[in-house]
Amino acid sequence: MHGKRKNKLKRILWLGLSTIVLLAAASLYGFYYLVLKPNLTLSGSAHFYIPTGSSFEDVLTSMTSTNLLKNKATFKWMAERKNYHNRVIPGRYLLKENMGNNALVNLLRSGRQDPVRLTFNNIRDKQQLASIVSASLEADSASIMELFRDEGYLLGFGMVPETAILLFIPNTYEVYWNTPASQLFERMHREYKRFWNESRIELAVNAGLTPVETMILASIVQRETTRTDEMPRIAGVYINRLRRNMLLQADPTVVYAVGDYSIRRVLYSHLAIDSPYNTYKYPGLPPGPIGLPEPYVTDHVLNFERHDYLFFCARDDFSGYHAFARTHSEHLVNARRFHRALNQRNIMR
Repeated sequence: MHGKRKNKLKRILWLGLSTIVLLAAASLYGFYYLVLKPNLTLSGSAHFYIPTGSSFEDVLTSMTSTNLLKNKATFKWMAERKNYHNRVIPGRYLLKENMGNNALVNLLRSGRQDPVRLTFNNIRDKQQLASIVSASLEADSASIMELFRDEGYLLGFGMVPETAILLFIPNTYEVYWNTPASQLFERMHREYKRFWNESRIELAVNAGLTPVETMILASIVQRETTRTDEMPRIAGVYINRLRRNMLLQADPTVVYAVGDYSIRRVLYSHLAIDSPYNTYKYPGLPPGPIGLPEPYVTDHVLNFERHDYLFFCARDDFSGYHAFARTHSEHLVNARRFHRALNQRNIMR
């Protein structure tokens, strides 16, 4: 009798223990299912964008419309537990395939964005720059162009609409996708000031130029030649002409004024255009750059070659190099040789 009671008690204890184990296992699985189990359909990783002003419902709609979630209900459950629906932060987030709801919600509510690598170079004008920037950021080209035209706003950076593009030193920058246009301009201004350190400013002063004037001249030099070893010499020609109050007579400024970048041969009809960018008509530097100069070109201008050349034209061998002259008569000989080579190749425009 005593043994039967003992066995019965053992069965009860074993049943109770088994129930506890099963409940614990179920609880652990529930925790895993709701919190840790990967809930994304990704294979690898992908970026998820949350536009400025988005609500939690917007985020949920975006995720479901792109079939990003395996289980919408468990994600929503976790988001509610972590109060994510009240703290949606816009941005660009890097999601990974093994993310469970806990990791996913923690990332989104933390605001830890994956920065955009914004690169721009070989820029002709503000419209092109705005288009390239807006392709990588949430800010549209219209908002960027609006600031490029805002004289009062640009005055705070020491710029005017004609020179404002110079704030954007060509390089690769890490920025957040949802950076508004105004904050982007502030960031570029910091980069501009970092570029124009004391050493560069001193070189500009020695050349008789301001930083802005240096970059305007660099934009001309950059369009004159692709031969970097020749850039300091060409810069020296233009500085010599500026110091003598001579017209710069830079063909690239005429091309810019005409607005046809396919021109290979500047004609007398082009030279007649009435534009402040036509340096055959108006003295000094143009009111703004004719393109966005690369930093290395600006440095070549700052370290211009000191010589007594006043003229240059392209060589007739089409090597990309130029023939330099001290006098107008010497220059005419070089120019005739080049024009003859153009005619022989039937390059008429």
